[in-house]
Amino acid sequence: MASKFIMPKQVISGADALGQSKEVIRTLGTKALVVSGKVMNRIGNVKIVTDLLDEIGIGWAVYDDITGEPDDVMIDGGVEAYKANGCDFLIAIGGGSPMDSMKAIGALITNPGKIADYMGKEITNPLPPMVAIPTTAGTGSEATQFTIITDTKTSIKMLLKGTVLIPDVAIVDASFTVSSPKSVTNATGLDALTHAVEGYTSKKASPLTDVFAMDAVKRIFKYLPRAYADGEDMEAREEMILAALEAGVVINNSSVTLVHGMSRPIGANFHVPHGLSNAMLLKVCLTFALDGTYERFADLGRAIGVATEKENDETAAKAFLTAIIELCETLEVPTLAEYGVDKEAFFKVMDKMADDAIASGSPGNTRKATTKEDVLRMYKELW
Repeated sequence: MASKFIMPKQVISGADALGQSKEVIRTLGTKALVVSGKVMNRIGNVKIVTDLLDEIGIGWAVYDDITGEPDDVMIDGGVEAYKANGCDFLIAIGGGSPMDSMKAIGALITNPGKIADYMGKEITNPLPPMVAIPTTAGTGSEATQFTIITDTKTSIKMLLKGTVLIPDVAIVDASFTVSSPKSVTNATGLDALTHAVEGYTSKKASPLTDVFAMDAVKRIFKYLPRAYADGEDMEAREEMILAALEAGVVINNSSVTLVHGMSRPIGANFHVPHGLSNAMLLKVCLTFALDGTYERFADLGRAIGVATEKENDETAAKAFLTAIIELCETLEVPTLAEYGVDKEAFFKVMDKMADDAIASGSPGNTRKATTKEDVLRMYKELW
């Protein structure tokens, strides 16, 4: 059966990727809104971008009100900043939050209404030109047709989509990731791993997504522990930012499954960073999903060397699950309780979270039928 494969429009990667992007950026417009967060501004990453814009004669304004879990209020503020400053294209520098925010801001520049109006709908009107500069190796937002924004009225983390949300240019330079602390390196790295694993085991997987997913999984198992142990290990940082890009390409086409479906409500209700909530869920979700496709999980186990062709698929799949659990332990992933989430508050909203998880559609991509009762049971297993 034929399948459509969606790729980023243009990727500039490697050392000095930003410097090599001058001619491309010059063609996009005359004034950029640089979307970022306070930390990126404080440590000088925003200035690196604005200095380059000054050098090539492009005007700019900075909107740095984006925090870890972007919401509709932040997006409305970005739209106002874009219009008030007479901008005609967008640049995001940061992790997934600034990049997702840039997409949502762009969507409201050319599409009517509020961002919540587009939950469950395809965003279709072309956006202003967009440049994504990731400073973490994990979200893959620089390569995807998705954005995740919280609706402050409903506390729902909305998954919004449309091929028009894919940035025109992705600038992938590992030097920007060196400043990531361990708590960001592990969470975003495991987010990328989740993308690759879910993409490979999704009902929507295809031969092309399999290639990218398999390569990403192998890179992450080899290099994420190194990047976590030594943030200045440039080889590890370079391999991880490539793996994140690969994994982003995967979910662009095969989507995500159960982990992401259950993760978004945790982030929306308890402000747990997206990559970290994914990591917290990996063990319980993959344990549940394993017998739905032993063969696919077995492929991954053999690819990373924890199983051979001699073992049957069930044994190889379980070996891969064990490797995931051990990786999370190496990366010191906290539990919900250790992170500070209140158990009573969690159980109070758990029923709604399960409804939101199922309604997102992501659990439906899992190769095992998943009910609300299954989701509730897995939420309970986190305690």
